[in-house]
Parts: sequence; C-alpha cells; structure tokens
Amino acid sequence: MGPRTPRVTTTRPAHRLAGAICGLAAGAVTVAVADAVAQLSDPATSPLVAVGETFIDLTPGWLKDAAVSAFGTNDKLALLLGMAGVVGVLAATAGMLVARRPVLAGGLVLLLGVIAGTAAVARPGAGALAAVPTVAGAAAGLLVLLVAGRALRAETAAAPSGPGRRQVVRTLAGVAGLAAVAGAGDRTLAGRDPGGLTPTAVRLPAPADPAPALPPGTDVAVAGVAPFVTPAADLYRIDTALVVPRIDAAAWRLRVHGLVDRELELRHADLLALPLVERTLTLTCVSNEVGGTLAGTATWLGVRVADLLRRAGLRPEADMVLSGSSDGFTASTPIAALTDGRDALLAVGMNGAALPYEHGFPVRMVVPGLYGYVSATKWLTDLEVTRFDEAEAYWTRRGWAAQAPIRTFSRIDVPRPFARVPAGPAAVAGVAWAQHRGVERVEVRVDGGPWQPARLGAVPSTDTWRQWVWTWDAEPGLHRLEVRATDAAGETQPGTRRPPKPDGATGWHSVAVTVTQR
Repeated sequence: MGPRTPRVTTTRPAHRLAGAICGLAAGAVTVAVADAVAQLSDPATSPLVAVGETFIDLTPGWLKDAAVSAFGTNDKLALLLGMAGVVGVLAATAGMLVARRPVLAGGLVLLLGVIAGTAAVARPGAGALAAVPTVAGAAAGLLVLLVAGRALRAETAAAPSGPGRRQVVRTLAGVAGLAAVAGAGDRTLAGRDPGGLTPTAVRLPAPADPAPALPPGTDVAVAGVAPFVTPAADLYRIDTALVVPRIDAAAWRLRVHGLVDRELELRHADLLALPLVERTLTLTCVSNEVGGTLAGTATWLGVRVADLLRRAGLRPEADMVLSGSSDGFTASTPIAALTDGRDALLAVGMNGAALPYEHGFPVRMVVPGLYGYVSATKWLTDLEVTRFDEAEAYWTRRGWAAQAPIRTFSRIDVPRPFARVPAGPAAVAGVAWAQHRGVERVEVRVDGGPWQPARLGAVPSTDTWRQWVWTWDAEPGLHRLEVRATDAAGETQPGTRRPPKPDGATGWHSVAVTVTQR
C-alpha cells in the first residue's frame, strides 16, 4: 500500500481572505435586514440613513460646503458610497478576526450596532422603536458571522474529522447566498407602494387664480438652452435628507405657532379647500457656482403664505418665519418677503400634478427672490413665527447669511465649454435671472472686447429666469465668451468672482471655444 497523500489545507492568507469575504457578506446581511425592517415602518430608521444624516448634521460647515461644491446634486450618493466603504472595511476586519478572536469580532459588530441605533433614536421625531431595524440587522449579521467563524476555525485547526476546503467554500457560498436573499428582499420592500395618500392619489382642485399663460417668444429657439419650464425630474435637488421622506398626506399636519394671536393646525385637505394660486417661478440654490445648473423653473400651485399668517394674526415684534421640515431642516424667511405681495406659496402642486416626493410632497415652501436655503423648505411640517435675534436656522448656524436675496446672474448654455464652432454666424445663448426684480439686459463680449446686447426672450413675470441669445460672427481661432446681466433696478452683476458662501456667488460666466474653418 503506497504512502497516503497528505491532506491539502488552505493557507493562512487564504483563511484571511475567506474570513474577509465572510465578514463582507455578514455586513451585507446586516445592512439588508436592517433596511428591510426599516422599510416596513420608516425608511429613515435604516442604520445607514440614520448615521448618514447624523454625520450630515455634525459635519463642519466648511466640509459640507466642499462636498456640495465637489459633488453637486450627487453629494448624498458620495456620502453613501463613502459610508458603504467604511462599513465594508469594518465588516472585512470583523471577518478576519472571527476565526481567532470571535469575542472581539462580535464586540465590533455590537459596537457598530449601538452607534447606529443611537443615531436612529436621536433623529428628530424618533422614539425608542427607531432602534428596532438596527437591532434586527445587527442580530442577523452577528449570527451569520459567528456561524461562518466556527466553520473557519474548524478548517484552521485542520482536524482529521474537521471540515476541509470544500466546507469553507460551502460556508462562503451560504453566507453570500444569505446576503443576496436579504438584499433582494430589501429592494422588494423599498420598491413597494408606501400606502396612504400618495402623490398619484391626490386630486388637485383647479386654481382660483391660474398662472398667466407663457407669452409668445419665451423660448429663443436655440437647441441646448435650458427649457423655460423645467421638468420635475430635471429640477435640481439640494437638501439635507439622505433618503426622500415618503409622507402620507392624509396623516400630514402643519403647525403655525409662535408670535401669533391664534395657533393653527392644518391638514392637507384644509389647504386644498383654500383658494389656490398658480404661478410660474424660478428657484435657485445658494450653492450654485458661476455657470452652475442649480436653478430651474416650474409652475407651482399652492396657498399664499400671507393668507395663513394673516389668519394666525402676526404680532408686531415678529420679523421672521422659521419653517421646519420632517427631517429636522429649518429655514429662516423674512416676514417682509412673505407679506409684501410677492407669490410666496405653500405649494401642493408642480407642473400640473401633485408635488413629487423628491420635491417636498405633500407641501413645500416656494418664495421668489430668495435663495432656497432661506425659503424653499420641503416636506414642510412647521411654521414658527419668531425673530431673527431669537432663532437660527439650519444653515445660519453653519456660517451662511440669515437673509439671502438672489443675486443677478447669467449663464452661457450654448456653445458648451471647449466646443468646436464652425466659422460664421453662431448662436450664443443661455439664461439669466434676478427673481422679483427681473432681468432688464444681457450682454455678451468676445475676448474682452466691447459688450454686445443680446436679444431677450419674453417672460410672464419678474419672478422667472429669462432666455437670451446673441448672434456672433465667429472667426477662426480660440476665443473666450463672457456674459453679464443687468436687473430692472439697474444693478449689473459684478465681474469679480466670489464663492457661494455666505450669500451667493458672483462673477461673469465665461466659456472658451475653438472656431474652425467651414
């Protein structure tokens, strides 16, 4: 009888890799189970969401500003990807520890669970039950990790009766399979109808005061220029909510309180029963850089804020309304801007339909002439009438101005930066805005030469942006195009570039293009 073939066991690096894979899969089970449980009650209690929103609240202003500047509307995606990377590293570490030091690995999982559960319970309006998704996820992940660790320890010991390489492979496959099943269940729950009174179920009444029709010539008919009315799916979204709140409009309530004679509590049906106003208005984010796209126009349907404040009875000392969102965000709006006759609305509709969840369903604020961070609160639940010297809003506490009227601004949409343009007549076109003052003039210049007047598109009011176009007799070579706008008050936007903080960017937008021979 020949010599027995020695048993082949996995090497220590292979064991570490197997442990890391088991840890990653157990981490995926943890996140998927926790998120699935959260979907059954409140998606905001998902541990990743709770920790992420807590991180957003605690992040220094300079870092938050840098994230918005770097990632724009993808800032939340960047945060989630970063958090997923951190969770992945910690899960892989726990997996590599579990075969040799299971108590330490389990302790790491429990510590992360405590942190996430605490963050969930501490969110605005949350209670002790907000920790349930985290507890469920941590328990599932810990169980999977410890079972996988037991199999890995047996293989490491290489006992004659112990499991071999195939057992390790089966363990890995089983853990990965559990992660896949948990993830599929989570996605199924996340995609379900949340129930209640949803945007598609809301029937909006006809406005008592319809929006004026767009006048002829609103569109300058140049391909590539932003459309005058922005589709809801294309309107920028900058807010502090890591996941979009899905509020049941039937359960929604708005509280109006503070320096008023009579506190009000309104239901969604109460707002729909009031005279509704429809207006086409342009919104702008204060984080918009020179040439940026964080601006857009929609036709909004809603109740005048001034009517509700009049009904509540403003006290003479009040000078600010602190609006609050379901996710804890607040904005400080001057009472003067809400009561001076402009179309400041509590909007329930957008572009002929109920507000989408992403843009604040069931109710949001829209105030022309002010940057969104002091006026455009989404998922609105609270209006506190107060004073600027007694209350600070979310972004004011982070170094942004308490009051922020929109600056006169203009942007070149056509041609795009570094475009190649055929010689001869060429359209230079874009949009300009100075909400609640209106754009009076737009000028373009080439290579620092004299300013040339552009043709302006028509507008329904001073509260919207304005398209413009200038015909350029383009000559071959590399050229720099610049644009500036002047508002109806005679103020021309300054050429000096300044970043958005604390109350909006300044500077002329410019693009470099190459003109080629035909």
